[in-house]
Amino acid sequence: MASNPNWAAAIIFYLLFIGGLVFFVLSPALEKNSWQHALTAGVLFGLMSYATYDLTNLATIKNWPLIVTIVDLIWGMTLSASVSVASYFLAKKLGL
Repeated sequence: MASNPNWAAAIIFYLLFIGGLVFFVLSPALEKNSWQHALTAGVLFGLMSYATYDLTNLATIKNWPLIVTIVDLIWGMTLSASVSVASYFLAKKLGL
């Protein structure tokens, strides 16, 4: 790991991630009036987003630990699903 994280890269990733959640998950869930859609699409969006990084590392970096990939994929799915569902209910409460 880097001794000093690249904060600009981290911020850019999470801004893109939030934009993706809004476009691919939250907007369709609100159109369908379905928190279940927000949950399911959120899980899948998180899996695809985090799998891009983790599975690439697993395929290309020598001795990349499988457990890191598994834990990070679970984190990505959990993060995405929870943010999607919470955002869905917040948007409904705000009348969006």
